[in-house]
Amino acid sequence: MTTPEDAGRAPATDAAAAMVARLIERGVAHIVVSPGSRSQALALVAAAAETSGRVRVHVRIDERVAGFTALGIGRESGVPAAVVCTSGTAVANLMPAALEAHHAGVPLLLLTADRPPELRGVGANQTTRQPGLFQPATRLDIDAPVPDTIDADGSSEQSRMFRRLADEAFDAALGAGTRPAGPVHVNLPFREPLAGALPAWFEVSGADVPASQEEEPASGALYQGGGGIGESDIPEESGTAPLLLTQGPRTVVIAGADAGADAERVSHEGGWPLIAEIVSGARFGRLLVHGYRQALSDPELGGRVERVVVWGHPTLSREITALLRRDDVEVIAIRGPGEPLNLNGRTTAVDAVAVAPGDADRAWLGEWMRASRAASVDLSPPAPDADGLASAVPRERLSAVSAELDVLRAPLDRAALVDAVWRASWPHDRLVFGSSRLVRVADQVLGGKKVPVHANRGLAGIDGTVATATGVAIASQDEGRPGVTRVLLGDLALLHDVGALLLPAAEAEPRIQVIVGNDGGGTIFDGLEVASVADAATIDRVQYTPQAVRLEHLALAYGWEYRRITTRAALDQALTSPAGGRQLIEVPLER
Repeated sequence: MTTPEDAGRAPATDAAAAMVARLIERGVAHIVVSPGSRSQALALVAAAAETSGRVRVHVRIDERVAGFTALGIGRESGVPAAVVCTSGTAVANLMPAALEAHHAGVPLLLLTADRPPELRGVGANQTTRQPGLFQPATRLDIDAPVPDTIDADGSSEQSRMFRRLADEAFDAALGAGTRPAGPVHVNLPFREPLAGALPAWFEVSGADVPASQEEEPASGALYQGGGGIGESDIPEESGTAPLLLTQGPRTVVIAGADAGADAERVSHEGGWPLIAEIVSGARFGRLLVHGYRQALSDPELGGRVERVVVWGHPTLSREITALLRRDDVEVIAIRGPGEPLNLNGRTTAVDAVAVAPGDADRAWLGEWMRASRAASVDLSPPAPDADGLASAVPRERLSAVSAELDVLRAPLDRAALVDAVWRASWPHDRLVFGSSRLVRVADQVLGGKKVPVHANRGLAGIDGTVATATGVAIASQDEGRPGVTRVLLGDLALLHDVGALLLPAAEAEPRIQVIVGNDGGGTIFDGLEVASVADAATIDRVQYTPQAVRLEHLALAYGWEYRRITTRAALDQALTSPAGGRQLIEVPLER
């Protein structure tokens, strides 16, 4: 029976309040909202929580952008952000971010509003089969019961159930038990009225909410375990003790995407060459191998490898893939947040490794280090001729001035572009690589530096790069922390995610520089088989996708500061000048 105090209240709002409040209590600091009718209770509750200072809300009209923004927040912080969207195709637009989160092991919470069960499959508007839509990518799928109770103080069985669902979703996203972190889908069907007055207990910041209780799911809740990661046939070492790596086999350490610093540490302790992709977060240290592609192709180096220890997800070179597929090489893969590695069908997966005492194979290491030194390149501009510039001899002074002007006017190529961005970035910054040709150039030519790096290499898709970088910037700059997030990508990757340039005026602008190497199309295909099997016109039409978009107009339309830069000196200045807000830097490149 409805009492006068219940007037204007809605079960949907009370249930949303219970779930959102509990997620915030557990640590969710960011909620990304895409507006919609069926999800209005969740959106209004999130807005009220932001007003009281309990959470930050980010509004995106494009659900795909919303999903990748939350992915970027989870990538940087290690804590899942929640995405709220309405029913129908809105939910399907979260799929790319969900798949990337699955394969890369990034925590992510998908809160999708839905029509009630009686409207499914009967032709109701904006209704499709949402439960299980993201399987087998999710760690947990929940099709929640339809809330039907108005809860005055947050203590009802319904509120306890929704708080418990929040607990289970949060734990699963972080990889509770033995599973890696990843996406969780909570489908929330609501009946009308779709929103009402907020419960009094929620409107009070920091209010004491009855704690979740351990109990069985309320009748009607459907739980489904996700599939995929963690369910492979990779041989496993029993127990939790680290696998002891002895000296003896000729060993290299490989660090793929999201490997982290442990790969460098074990390389150093074992005296083994370190092959670290630019997106690994392990590209530093004295045993780093420069020009690793050539070394792996050398029968005297790559051809003699007997054991490989792998962190992360290697994706940037066919030479590493070929090595990991060899059946004459022992491959040991350290379990990480992403999909298990088993390219040769006999890889051993372990939770950790330790280096046994013993003398390193100095001859083996020495061969790799000599090859590394030979392959190392210095891309920095030549230093000015100070003596010539100060000379009293006119000819010497003019020659030095002319040489300096030549340096300043030299056009940028891809190698100089990636080098400039790399040199400008420091530990308090964040660097995000798009799946463009530039990340492969960076992997080939850049040296070692301990810089926080992000890239969506779980599936290595072109989509969501700007949105992911925006999420990284938001999370890394929380609480006034310093630094700039730089995203380096090609023109097609930018255009594929152009909707991510739209940010609401009411939200604080993150410090972000989007650096676009614009060669007018997808020249990454130059290095693939298609370049040798198809005629030029066909390649241009269906692979390169040539474009002539005026990026300046695009930037200005979305409210970004724009700069077009053609020389290294100007680029260095733009990257190192204090950056405030959003900047789009276009660097024209030769096709």
